[in-house]
Amino acid sequence: MASLDLIGNTRLVPLSHVALSSGARLLLKLELENPTGSMKDRMALAMIEAAERDGRLPPDGRVVEYTGGSTGVSLAHVCAAKRLPLHLVTSDAFSIEKRRHMAALGAELTLIPSPTGGTTRALTERMIATAHRIADERDAFWTDQFNNTDVLPGYARMADEIDRDAGGRIGAFVQMVGTAGSIRGTSARLRELHPGVQVIAVEPAESPVLSGGPAGSHGIEGCGPGFVMPMWAGVEPDEVMTVSTADAMAMARRLAREEGIFAGTSTGGNVVAALRVAERLGAGQTVVTVAIDSGMKYLSTSLYGG
Repeated sequence: MASLDLIGNTRLVPLSHVALSSGARLLLKLELENPTGSMKDRMALAMIEAAERDGRLPPDGRVVEYTGGSTGVSLAHVCAAKRLPLHLVTSDAFSIEKRRHMAALGAELTLIPSPTGGTTRALTERMIATAHRIADERDAFWTDQFNNTDVLPGYARMADEIDRDAGGRIGAFVQMVGTAGSIRGTSARLRELHPGVQVIAVEPAESPVLSGGPAGSHGIEGCGPGFVMPMWAGVEPDEVMTVSTADAMAMARRLAREEGIFAGTSTGGNVVAALRVAERLGAGQTVVTVAIDSGMKYLSTSLYGG
């Protein structure tokens, strides 16, 4: 079996120790079981294979992307398996584990320093501009993850897996928002399968742009870029919740110690918001959220004591 065949079909497991006994059943989609330990394996494979099919990416083509880390690692995995050269623009705002993983898989890296040490709009925009320039200079295929709707079928497949494994009606789906591709693709399919399902978007409390607030620096890697993402227009959430970096980190640590689920900060944010929804919906309902990536990507960061 090729490594790309291992993407998807991750487990959906109930949370027991961090969940409220009086609340709705809380199910966590273990996307950290994908080959690189991230949900982004789905989007990387979808973007590359769509571009191969329609000729935007020729057999001898080069790929370029900007990344907070997980998308870059996933693209590096897919490009390594397909023998495609890859150039990634990233930042020291993101964990050294992610950068080393990208390089280990053969990607060429350009590093953009973060003045604040966190994710900001200015940093994201500089990374995008750099990727655009490199793509033009090298005549490369720019996957352009914020605008690339090729990712949506990959996340629709994740919704089909959730439906298959949930064992009944789903009352709510909760998802931290990065590019908005995941929440858009997954929620659209879940709404087809489970009419009336509530879709709850989550963003950093320090940068509540989707809630109408100002952009700011935060420490939840891979989400909250500081502006409204193009694919957000197709999401139509029932609600947008905010979760602070501190609360997201605290929950990630609880998941490790109380559930044995070793995940990143954005997963902690998802579970914080999902618990609020589960308490509101009450017993007899089901809330689904996502373990976006593995805690192995954050061992050097403040999340796990680095």
